[in-house]
Amino acid sequence: MNQFPTAAGKAENSPYERLAALGITLPPPPPPIANFVTHVLEGNMLYLSGQGPREADGFLHAGKVGADVGVEAAYDHARLTGINLLAVMQDALGDLSRVKRVVKLLGMVNAVPEFEDHPSVINGCSDLLIEVFGPAGEHARSAVGFGSLPGNITVEIEAIVALHG
Repeated sequence: MNQFPTAAGKAENSPYERLAALGITLPPPPPPIANFVTHVLEGNMLYLSGQGPREADGFLHAGKVGADVGVEAAYDHARLTGINLLAVMQDALGDLSRVKRVVKLLGMVNAVPEFEDHPSVINGCSDLLIEVFGPAGEHARSAVGFGSLPGNITVEIEAIVALHG
């Protein structure tokens, strides 16, 4: 079972209990914006297409990080993107407890050329996944800058997840 001790020493039993403790309700999974699927389930691996900072009402956070969007706001956008990745995982798996390990993230930041703090932005998603899955949320990761992203969104993140057999 996905259990890990909290700072108080109590074991929290499931990703759902941890989401509830964080005050997060998963939205419906965002629909694809082009000719692709949100995920591919192959064997015990789940490959998640890139998601962006889409609010439940459809609003997309846009702008250039390092120009009109600061690191703190972009961190929040990456966290929101993580919530959307979790929504796709839930839709694909039916139960987040099937997640054995978050294996890898690719975090893309829509940034000005001079921007250098991409890892701090993508930490918004990484921190969330560790909060939700505990040690199973620790992952390999790339955080890179792009000259543009679809719809001028601030961040896009994709994930690879290993599943329990």
